[in-house]
Amino acid sequence: MPINILMPALSPTMEKGNLAKWLKKEGDKVKSGDVIAEIETDKATMEVEAIDEGTIAKILVPEGTQDVPVNDVIAVLAGEGEDVKAAGVAKSGASAAPPKSAERPAEKAPEKAAEKAPEKLAEAPKPAAPAPQAAAAAQSNGQGGRVFSSPLARRIAKEAGIEIARITGTGPHGRVVARDVEEAKSGKGLKAPAAAPSGAPSIAPTMSDKQILSLFEPGSYDIVPHDGMRRTIAQRLTASIQNVPHFYLTIDCDIGKLLAAREEINAAAPKDKEKKPLYKISVNDFVIKAMAVALQKIPNCNVSWTESGMVKHHHSDVGVAVAMPGGLITPIIRKAETKTLSAISNEMKDFASRARARKLKPEEYQGGTTAVSNLGMYGISHFAAVINPPHATILAVGTSEERPVVRGGKIEIAHIMSVTLSCDHRAIDGALGAELIGAFKQLIENPVMMMV
Repeated sequence: MPINILMPALSPTMEKGNLAKWLKKEGDKVKSGDVIAEIETDKATMEVEAIDEGTIAKILVPEGTQDVPVNDVIAVLAGEGEDVKAAGVAKSGASAAPPKSAERPAEKAPEKAAEKAPEKLAEAPKPAAPAPQAAAAAQSNGQGGRVFSSPLARRIAKEAGIEIARITGTGPHGRVVARDVEEAKSGKGLKAPAAAPSGAPSIAPTMSDKQILSLFEPGSYDIVPHDGMRRTIAQRLTASIQNVPHFYLTIDCDIGKLLAAREEINAAAPKDKEKKPLYKISVNDFVIKAMAVALQKIPNCNVSWTESGMVKHHHSDVGVAVAMPGGLITPIIRKAETKTLSAISNEMKDFASRARARKLKPEEYQGGTTAVSNLGMYGISHFAAVINPPHATILAVGTSEERPVVRGGKIEIAHIMSVTLSCDHRAIDGALGAELIGAFKQLIENPVMMMV
């Protein structure tokens, strides 16, 4: 019996993938473990291995196809002794006319609607009907939702910070007059705010694509479709900034000792056969190590928030933001508090090169307990980063620059680096966050303490 090859779920959150390339063609024999295709997820390009043995009878999804749903049949494999041609033909017929149980009514309905009234597809969606409470409030004074009031009443209400529509008018035809506003100041005759409809969003809806494009001159722009990575970044960070209560703590660090230690370590690095150093430590490697050790010193910050309880992590798994074409990815240095600076440096170089080639595995960039985002190489002095759940913190690192500082009543020049810690206020309070960034400062200014 022919065996279906399905679009695999390469990560827990993957719903669709792009079939980038077939490494086998129809008629090729494969055995378990053979790499048969390359799939692009929102973050990486991954190889797909065959699970069963047989001959590829039919490729149903050609390479280059985008947004293929997980568990869709992408090819069919004929087992040992089966007629390859017959298996391919049978599967092609089945895919052309799937059984009713496999049909997707939600996908067919738009096709029928398009056949009957295609011109309606371009119409903007009609606004939802107002809630009964809002409609009643709009028509309680005047017509079409207009609130009748005297100029003096409006001025007094504005100065008092009272919404004129919430004041009960006692003038002719319900008109709001000055005495009504004066009474409203003490709470008399003041209506409650109109209740929002059940299930309505708490924020104003965003503009539609059509509304946005209508603001620009036709022909003055190009539209570049979003790829999976950009959509995922938009979804995750929008959810984070809406659902995670952020607060920010900024501190300046004197990294003079760190720069001196970095120079000594790199100068003493062993060489390979080609006389090249086996590692080259960067400031960011110190930052990763210091953040990892700081979380061990302040373990109540090494947490993740869940509705059922606080997740307290045993190790510091530090994600590091890596810029790549079209977006960014955050590979994770696992158990960073246990690793040497040279190990962190070499691991980051490997992650960065494979990240830009989209060759990272999901387990290399999913999870983690915190993250570091460094824009110092772009000359940014300081900034605040958005937390990437399930993390409760992220450290934004600015550039190192010479600044005047006062020591013992004298002005001196020091190498100062500003860092900003973003915290999830559900999991970490202000004082606790201050302890964490204070521990980081102590470590980064005295790098020898990281080795203790």
